[in-house]
Amino acid sequence: MYNCLMKWNPWHGCRKYSEGCLNCYVYRIDSRHGKDSSLILKNKDFDLPLKKSRSGNFKIPSGETVYTCFSSDFFLQEADQWRDEAWRMIKFRSDLHFFMTTKRILRLPDMFPPDWQDGYPNVTIACTVENQKRADERLPVYLELPIKNKILICEPLLTELDLAPYLTPQILEVVAGGESGSNARPARFEWFLKLSAQCKKAKVPFKFKQTGANFIKDGKLYKIPRNLQHIQAQKANIDFY
Repeated sequence: MYNCLMKWNPWHGCRKYSEGCLNCYVYRIDSRHGKDSSLILKNKDFDLPLKKSRSGNFKIPSGETVYTCFSSDFFLQEADQWRDEAWRMIKFRSDLHFFMTTKRILRLPDMFPPDWQDGYPNVTIACTVENQKRADERLPVYLELPIKNKILICEPLLTELDLAPYLTPQILEVVAGGESGSNARPARFEWFLKLSAQCKKAKVPFKFKQTGANFIKDGKLYKIPRNLQHIQAQKANIDFY
């Protein structure tokens, strides 16, 4: 599920928020083009879900999963002025499924639209946790929030995690991966093995998405090129469905 195909970035830029943000890929990509990622700006494609082609059809066809705000955070404070309008588009395009991830779970109770009730069925809000401190901070709040579709993203995984207390039937999937980029912090194979075992015990699907650039297995550090990180994770054969 977690492969970016159809993207909608209503705004661009972000503020680094916690340990997982240290080597942010948005900052890394922007720096190559001389852009300042800390500037949060509304994108020209803000209204992409509503845009139509010359034939009169929506540019995003019905049934698509739309990976939303992956060059920022949908719940970023600086985007408060635009979010209500974005919510209205999401509600109007109920024929699409909007998938977003956030570290800013603590802001969410005040971020939902007035008619949210127990959640829009066409929205997945995934909670990102990178270490035990952030898991224990965010997940008790996350589990209490009225969200129809909940997924945990453990990426970049920076430490061993005990997710067992949080793997309730609400959680549809756990996705884990290492950190990419030249300055990537190493991820240990045993961390992913333990997550897989926890998910299997709780009967929650688990996906080892990618190894990261620096991967430690059996005490040995492997430098894994970007194009092989997903492949090597698949070869580990520790996914659980």
